[in-house]
Amino acid sequence: MRLTPAQNDRAAGVILGMACGDALGAGYEFGPPLPEDTIVTMKGGGGFGWAPGEWTDDTSMAIPIAQAIAAGRDLQDEAVLDDIVAQWVDWAKTAPDVGIQLRAVLGRTEPTAAAIRVVAREHHDRHGRSAGNGSLMRTAPVALAYLDDPAALATVARDVSSLTHFEEDAGDACVLWCLAIRHAVLTGQLDVRIGLDALSPERRTLWASRIKTAEMFPPSHFTKNGWVVEAFQGAWSSTIERVTVTCTGDVPADHLRQSLERAVRGGRDTDTVAAIAGSLLGAAWGASAVPAEWRRIVHGWPGLSGAQLVRLGLRAAKHGVAGDGNWPAAEQFDYSVYGNISELARHPHDAGLWLGGVGNLDHLPAEVTAVVSLCRVGTEQVPAGLEHIEVWLLDEEDPALNPNLDFVLRDTADAVADLRAEGHVVFLHCVQAISRTPTVAALYSARHLGIPIETALADITLVLPLANPNPTFAAALSPRYMDGSF
Repeated sequence: MRLTPAQNDRAAGVILGMACGDALGAGYEFGPPLPEDTIVTMKGGGGFGWAPGEWTDDTSMAIPIAQAIAAGRDLQDEAVLDDIVAQWVDWAKTAPDVGIQLRAVLGRTEPTAAAIRVVAREHHDRHGRSAGNGSLMRTAPVALAYLDDPAALATVARDVSSLTHFEEDAGDACVLWCLAIRHAVLTGQLDVRIGLDALSPERRTLWASRIKTAEMFPPSHFTKNGWVVEAFQGAWSSTIERVTVTCTGDVPADHLRQSLERAVRGGRDTDTVAAIAGSLLGAAWGASAVPAEWRRIVHGWPGLSGAQLVRLGLRAAKHGVAGDGNWPAAEQFDYSVYGNISELARHPHDAGLWLGGVGNLDHLPAEVTAVVSLCRVGTEQVPAGLEHIEVWLLDEEDPALNPNLDFVLRDTADAVADLRAEGHVVFLHCVQAISRTPTVAALYSARHLGIPIETALADITLVLPLANPNPTFAAALSPRYMDGSF
């Protein structure tokens, strides 16, 4: 299935959004609901001593699923499920946070799909229930495997859930959530009812009632969110309050951040509820709506970063088939056909900020300690050891190709300011430093250095004579950005 650029952005946002919700909630797990004005951060800590930005079991269990899909493997193949289960079992031996039900299932037999299913059924029969949230928390990548086939998606989502969770509620929840993620990736719309027809009539009626209840109450209402139903309800509850653009500076894409903070304030199983919500919010808003401050620090088992999750999500959506220039798997992305890609200049208002084209990555000024990339780069293209922020921003006039443009421009300018405040010397670049680089550089001057936007653009043109932001970018550089409220 060939995806549009906006759909690729949203596909890339599924696992990234999941991981960021997970890491955001990690430091608050098992705690009570928090007041609505509580500031929520990726502080780490909590009962398991997480590092700031570290994800927990939710994302860790999703990674093997995503990696199998990204390798072009079929989740309907029992051998593929065997490999995934074996990775879960190996992970669970040392993972600090494994749910009670999951640990009971993963640690009691040989590491194969068939054996795990038997133990899951025995666990259910022994306890009379097995509807913990441990299969819903990891289900998101399954949606990326079947963007072109909703019927197969419903079947496989239930099958992957039943590896460890026998009860029907768990399977239903995974079916509904995966179909909602698929719909969000393809359309940008949040609709958790889109999958109700994939359930039996009696189950459809039950879940329609549960969804309605979720929309009547805040996340904190769902106090038993270790149960898959209330985890589902808490996650959906956190997503439904839409963001209105106001004089305080909110833009629509802030919905992702605000909803994940709302999920965490709901309390108790905060990492899981926020991870579930994050996968759907990322599917609806895209990787470009995830704040840079989160993307910079999110990380976890088996040693992946936020940027690597973006690539993993893209590869999964492409079933392992590389795109133009071997994107996103390429170690080096070749821009040689573009002509001059080595334009380089100091920012006219900040000597600690270099501006230029992608060709300078081969010979950066020695003082540079951080790179902000506004175009695609390969996995090995930025010199090792440098702080690196990758930004999803297309140099296109069609607003549909950058649906989160206001957010991305503001967020990137603020990320540059954060890097400078930390003492970094920054290289900000796109391909030729003609459109994207001068746009962000001017906005940085307006938001953080007090330079009127028209003056900022004019001064940047003096050091980058070819600077010429495309009309959509130029229109986005409104005076409203100058005081930093947007």
